[in-house]
Formats: sequence, structure tokens, C-alpha cells
Amino acid sequence: MINIAILGFGTVGSGVAELIDRNIETIRRTVPSDIYVKYILDLRDFPGSRYQDRVVHDFDIILNDPDIRIICETMGGKEPARTFTEKALQRGISVCTSNKELVAAYGPALLRTARQNGCSYLFEASVGGGIPIIRPMNTSLTPEYITDIAGILNGTTNYIMTRMEHDGVSFEDALRQAQINGYAERNPEADVEGHDACRKIAILSSLMCGRTVRYEDIPCEGISRVTTDDFLYARELGMAIKLLGLSRRAEDGSTFYVRTAPFMVPASHPLHSVEDVFNAVFVHGNMVDNLMFYGRGAGKAPTASAVVSDILEEARTLGRNIPVNWSDEVMTLSDPAQESFRRFVRMKDADMSEIPAIFGQVRYVSPEGRPEGETAFITEMMTESQFDSAISRTSSVVSTMRLLG
Repeated sequence: MINIAILGFGTVGSGVAELIDRNIETIRRTVPSDIYVKYILDLRDFPGSRYQDRVVHDFDIILNDPDIRIICETMGGKEPARTFTEKALQRGISVCTSNKELVAAYGPALLRTARQNGCSYLFEASVGGGIPIIRPMNTSLTPEYITDIAGILNGTTNYIMTRMEHDGVSFEDALRQAQINGYAERNPEADVEGHDACRKIAILSSLMCGRTVRYEDIPCEGISRVTTDDFLYARELGMAIKLLGLSRRAEDGSTFYVRTAPFMVPASHPLHSVEDVFNAVFVHGNMVDNLMFYGRGAGKAPTASAVVSDILEEARTLGRNIPVNWSDEVMTLSDPAQESFRRFVRMKDADMSEIPAIFGQVRYVSPEGRPEGETAFITEMMTESQFDSAISRTSSVVSTMRLLG
């Protein structure tokens, strides 16, 4: 029997315990020695729960039990999760986690500690919920020179924008629906301002280049300024609006660009049809070409499934380290001002003669029902620097958005 402990018995942690119990026969086909949850660390007691006799409040009880071989960290946040994880890895106890905040901030250091102590640190559930993407990046795609990753990495924002698009409701009303349905937190800032997706694209980008892409270095925009009128224009263009984490590098590796922001996505792109709480990660490799990983990006059961996949991987490799291609060396990102996109622009009471003079050749967009006095268009490819210079020459701009592709 392989004894494990779960740190944090909230949505994901309780899902891990329930999945192990429910799918034990399937698990035994992979790990013949039973996986048994011996301890659950939480501040609460859970009276009446089938797991109440396994709850402890002192991490040292877990740390000092020689029977514990794997710890599952589903606490969230940086502390005390970081301290507990470091102590466990230093004892040679493998750790797996769903904690993207911790992985994005301290992943390389924790991987190094695991390597030094002959154990493993895995984090499949930190990106994309139940979607298998971390392990493919670290195994199946290692022969590839990956040049592009574009991902819908946050189910809350994707749900909000799906409701805005299909139901015509405002951002505020769609957010309230998301909170009522349990898709958004009471304080939704990390989701709607793009911070959650930013951490996730930082993790994927780090695995893409084998170095550390710091999420603090990534330009990050959320969806709080997206309006129903933006969707009116997007529909006319045959596009959808998605919050994307985007990572690109040149074939020669000379530039590496990462950004999180709302994009207009054309119908020809696979990410266009990803709706509601679903996530998807689009990957381009120089030999394999295009791949897309799609599924439920959050939720109790899907995220627990990803966590348990790491538990089983660590159980099969007890006593040795599972290597992860992610070093401490910080990746220098290219100047975002030099990256080029086509841009969608809305202007109010604009002088029509100034548009080509400022923005060059444009394609006008005129859907029925557009706000009175508005002019909208798509620019040609422009660097961020050129575009910023252009909009500084007019006070008529209402909103802008990048186009994917």
C-alpha cells in the first residue's frame, strides 16, 4: 500500500479523495499497490464525513510519518504551501499540486529540491484543469521545436464572454451569473483581470523554452473593459472574443514573446468554438504542426483527475526523480512594443479623413445596430509601438482589440 496525504480539503482536495475511492479498480491496473489517503490536513474537522478520522491540523504529523510517500498539495496560495512543499521534498517525499500560483512563482526552485532529494514535483492540474497538457509538453512533445502556444486558460472568463456573446448581457450581468453558478469567486479579480491566465501561460512558456518565464514580465490585460458592442462587431466579422494566453518564438529562437489579453479569434481557428467553462491549448511544433488540447479547465472532478494522474505517476517511480525541463535561468522576453498584430478599432464621432491618415489602409466594419456615431475598422499589421503612436494622435478611440493570426 502506498500512503499519501492531502493538504487542503476544499473542492479539489476532496475531489482527489473521492476519485481514488471511486476509481480504485481502475487505479489498481496502473498501481497494483493500493493508493490510500492516510492523512488530510485542514483547519476544519469535517464531522460526519467518511474521511473525518484522517483529518489532522499539524503538518508535522504528516512530515514525520515514514509511511507517507506522496503528498498532494491542493491548498492554493503561496504560503504555507511553499514551506510545506519544500519540507516534504527535502525529506524525499514526492509532491503533486494543482496550485498554479505556487508553480508559476517557485516551480524551478521546487523542481531543483525534488531533483536533489530523489523525488518528484509534478503539477499537471496547475494548467487546464483536467486537460492533459503539462505531461505532453514534458514528454510527447520534447522532440519538437514549439514555436506557438495560444490558450483559453480560464474557464470563468470564457463563460462570461460566452454569455455576453450569446445572451447579449453586460459584463457585469455575466459575471453575476458566473458567481451564482459557482464559476467565479466573490472577488473575481484574478480571473477577470487576466492574472490567472497569465500565470498559466507563464508555466506553459517555461516548459516550451526550458527556462523560467516570469509571469511578472508578461503584459497582462483582462476582460473587464469588453462590452456587448464589441461582440456585435465581432459577430459581423465572423469572429469570437477570447481571453488568450499567447506565447511565440521565432524559428531561430532570437525572439520570445508572451502576452495575456482579449483577442478576436477568426472562425477558421480551432479556439474560436471553445465556449462556456471549457479550456483549450493550441500548440504548434515545427514538425508535428498543429495540435489542440481541449476539455474542462476547472471543476472538482476534472481537476482532481489531473492531480491523481500525477499521484499515479509518482507512485510508479518511487525513489527516483521524474525530470521536468524547466531551469532557473530567466528567459528574456522580446520588447512587446515590437510585436505586430492587426487591430480592431472603435471610434466615436471620428473625422473620417483622419482615419487613413493616422492608421493607413483599413477595412471598415458596419454592423446593423452599432452605436450611433461610431466608426469601426480593422488595421493592417502594425507593431504595438506604431499603433500606440497612432492612437495618441486622436481622442476619438472608444476601444481596441488585437486579432489572432
